[in-house]
Amino acid sequence: MNRPPRVATVITRLEGGAGAMALRGALALDRREFDVTVITGSGGRLLRDAAAAGAACVLEPSLRAPIAPADDLRALLRLTALLRRGSFDVVHTHCAKAGALGRVAAVRAGVRRIVHSYHGFPFHEFQRAPRRRTYLAVERALGRVTDVALCVGTGVAVEAVRRGLIAPDRVRTTGVAVPPVPVDPKRARRELGLPAAAVVVGAVGRLVYQKAPEDWVAALAALRRPDVTGVWIGDGERAARVRAAAARLGARVVLAGDRTDAPELVPAFDVFVQPSHYEGLPLAVVEAMSAGVPVVATAVNAIGDVVVPGVTGLLVPPARPDLLASAVSRLLADPELAAGLATAARRRVLGAHTAAALAADLAAAYRGEPVTAAATGSDRFGGPVEPPRHIRDLR
Repeated sequence: MNRPPRVATVITRLEGGAGAMALRGALALDRREFDVTVITGSGGRLLRDAAAAGAACVLEPSLRAPIAPADDLRALLRLTALLRRGSFDVVHTHCAKAGALGRVAAVRAGVRRIVHSYHGFPFHEFQRAPRRRTYLAVERALGRVTDVALCVGTGVAVEAVRRGLIAPDRVRTTGVAVPPVPVDPKRARRELGLPAAAVVVGAVGRLVYQKAPEDWVAALAALRRPDVTGVWIGDGERAARVRAAAARLGARVVLAGDRTDAPELVPAFDVFVQPSHYEGLPLAVVEAMSAGVPVVATAVNAIGDVVVPGVTGLLVPPARPDLLASAVSRLLADPELAAGLATAARRRVLGAHTAAALAADLAAAYRGEPVTAAATGSDRFGGPVEPPRHIRDLR
């Protein structure tokens, strides 16, 4: 082959953590080795970022997140035609809808290598059993035509193997790519319009069911601390519900909306909260840890890759805002504990979740090579970490 392999990166929405990961991966690859085209159904800021970076992008509006048979059939036919015309050598799909339609289209188009990234799963414990069983059956069928499954985080990889979504020898674990950002709490608070002395409990993510923003509001109210301000960076379909819940429960909440500088604003938080019902390995959690902000998160999927309970943060069960409030309250009441957890967390993630490591994982998957520890920087999957002093003292 005289030309670089052509890679189609297919994702339903180029937004959120999965969209950022898909784009960062595509841009991190050596363009002399891989010719990447991003195909998406929609995208705002990230689509503009992709174009500004010189990435080839194709907008296919029929590729939409809601299940809609007519639109889905149209998207399948159009994707198949697009992949045939483009003579793609590799199709790399992300998330549930693009993962299903993109992989079927790749088979129909005769693409020789199919890679899929599991950023999380379309099935979870809060679904009705018939729906969950249907999603599992679809993923297992798609797994039979997938050459490599790149699972974002060890917890996601373990679940893929346990559920039999794809043959175990085709499962690979990858991390996230978090660029370094300035850590300036005073500036971050000024940007958010917060007083320098405010006590801030923050979160970052889309305001959607998955992220459980109402649980965050309920936890803020359960703190019974009028001096605490909750700040959520991100927007979404549940914004009105969150505002209504805050007004009903008497929680002081600022919805900052979608911000391009979200990672630079996280240092404004005294505690970062990830209240999700289900997740993969959230970019926002790693960004908060990199910024030295103590983290409280729900114990779902791959969050435990980085949030080690009592060592690099605190974990609580999902859908338990009372326990979320207790964990946040503990960190606010014990600054020494919070600082120790944040320091250990920062040491754990700094230099581990890089664009170079992600590019190495992608290149190996596209070439059909095994992923080596040297290529990935495997310490991001649970390397040694020095525990905080409060734990060392018990030895």
